[in-house]
Amino acid sequence: MTIDLDQLAYDNAPMGLALTEDRTIRACNQTFAAMFGYRKDQLIGRSFRLLYGTDQEFHQIRDIGLEPLRQSLPYTDERLMRRADGSRVWCRFRARTLTPEAPLERTVLSFALIDNATEGPKLTEREREVLLLLSQGLTSKEMARVLGLSPRTVEDVRARLLKKFQVKNVAVLLARLSGHGSGNTGW
Repeated sequence: MTIDLDQLAYDNAPMGLALTEDRTIRACNQTFAAMFGYRKDQLIGRSFRLLYGTDQEFHQIRDIGLEPLRQSLPYTDERLMRRADGSRVWCRFRARTLTPEAPLERTVLSFALIDNATEGPKLTEREREVLLLLSQGLTSKEMARVLGLSPRTVEDVRARLLKKFQVKNVAVLLARLSGHGSGNTGW
């Protein structure tokens, strides 16, 4: 009996692994499927949209990290993903493209639960929207235009995020979410 050690290592890696083509899951390991509450056969051929809370969230996150991928560099951040049962989970996300000229054409991704926390901070839909736009470097006025809100409302949501994540400024918040923060995130 011959054992395929490469396949054994891939399927049982301690982090979720997936190969995507144009944001469609083409291959994944058992850890990835279990992390999100699916069987592998339920994920293969499906859009990554399945793992995001809203269509807007899925579309907004598309361009984040494309620049490093175009330069053949890996991209890392932390994001809130959706499980099969609808619950949310904070994951450390890493991506490497196999096609730098078209970064999303073929990409290898890894996902790891953060501090084994299955829920992370409880965020409203509005807080998730503002957090995503903050990570894109938008100002409060720009976010207000995108979301159809007043800049003051965006500032209020921003302040709530800082309090929830127990940080003093947006730079520290974004550093933590991008995986560059120091120490334990406390989530």
